[in-house]
Amino acid sequence: MVKIFAQSLSIDDIPGSIEGPVKFSKIGDIFNTTTMGIVFGFAGLGLLLMIVSAGFTLLTSAGDAKKLESGKQRLTYAIVGFLVIFVAYWGVQLAGKIFGVAEIQSVFK
Repeated sequence: MVKIFAQSLSIDDIPGSIEGPVKFSKIGDIFNTTTMGIVFGFAGLGLLLMIVSAGFTLLTSAGDAKKLESGKQRLTYAIVGFLVIFVAYWGVQLAGKIFGVAEIQSVFK
């Protein structure tokens, strides 16, 4: 395992070592643990807001076909967009598992 000097320091005269708070050593670990949580958090929040907005538009359409179609279209786009993000992430993870790329396989461990 590659140790980053700023994160781990061992001095010969003193028993033990100084450990930093960061527990990853590769860029793939940062992406899988931190970035994807943020991305899926924002995607979920966006999905919720789009569904609420589409529902409000559908409820307040009052028989207006144009507003009704707009609400249905917004709901469809929200669900399809979230599915694209979800399938893209799992597609990359599956490709990493198939081709043996260790940096992007940490979600399967």
